[in-house]
Amino acid sequence: MTPHRTLDPRPALAILAAGGLLALTGCGTQTTTSASASRPEPSGEGRTIRATQIAHVTDPHEVTGRTLLEGPVLDEDGDLYVVDVTAPAGEPKVLSVDLTTGKSEGVYTDKTGAYTSAQISPYDGRLYLTDYTGSIVSIEPDGSDPRTFFSGEVEGSATNLDDIAFDDEGNLYVSDLHGMKPGEAKGRIVRIDRDGEKSTVLADGLAHPNGVMFDPELHGLWISELAENTVSYLLLDADKTAVTSQHEAIHVDAGVAQADSIAVDADGNLYQALHGRPAMAVYSPNGERLATVEIPAKAAKGLESATNVAITPGGKKAYMTVSGPDGGYVFRFTALAEGIRQSNGG
Repeated sequence: MTPHRTLDPRPALAILAAGGLLALTGCGTQTTTSASASRPEPSGEGRTIRATQIAHVTDPHEVTGRTLLEGPVLDEDGDLYVVDVTAPAGEPKVLSVDLTTGKSEGVYTDKTGAYTSAQISPYDGRLYLTDYTGSIVSIEPDGSDPRTFFSGEVEGSATNLDDIAFDDEGNLYVSDLHGMKPGEAKGRIVRIDRDGEKSTVLADGLAHPNGVMFDPELHGLWISELAENTVSYLLLDADKTAVTSQHEAIHVDAGVAQADSIAVDADGNLYQALHGRPAMAVYSPNGERLATVEIPAKAAKGLESATNVAITPGGKKAYMTVSGPDGGYVFRFTALAEGIRQSNGG
């Protein structure tokens, strides 16, 4: 999500702020040069996986001038939910998508939220939404009973929350884009207890962390840093309250694109979404580039970014959110392995 691309939601969020609905500070991103950025990734893009369009969900909004789908997340009944980051007040910010007919309908909206991800808690079954302005809201899947789960500073600093991962007990692990200015590396990974009362910084000094997701065994977290185009692995202690080791695992050779959200399948393969290219890069847990998920060339002309994916638990059907000047869409492809809970958006 870079400032020079028309898809970047932050200018639209600034429009909302000017209308008194949001108060956002500087949010520019710019890839910085570092030692890690010069490290090679495994050569090639692997095999090509073709994705097909199944739903046209949104069009650019008149107020914000754009649309940007995120999420996506599947519930136990197989219903798909997505969020529209740039939706203004009164227009759907959470939508459900019928995967058979491709039809969508609004589930939830409010006056101020700029929701950047959605995830279902294994503890209470509610849908949790990260608000870029620094809070987390939970709702029932039908959009009812909205509650502010978390809001405010973490260890004395304001937050710009992006993606969520849950452990099996319902504790949250959230990427915080705090300090998003060119050349700064002040981002964090934050752990929030499932009651929302305690928050802890697990890792800091990150270059605009975006994707965050557990490996299948829940031993550690995969995180992607948008401004460095890297994927790192954070090994956690037995209580999952501290990082015991951290290392850069993959450099994403994406050209003008940047590393967005991330998901895993049952085999531990990583599905790395690309901001600035309507595609996903797929890696083995050992860092080998296995495949690239591509959409048809004709559709790609009007679309600019793939943000995330949900893979059906126990199946290989995968649903990818893609957006651009032509609107927000869901595309389907066949994953390399079956989905698990950690395959579910976030």
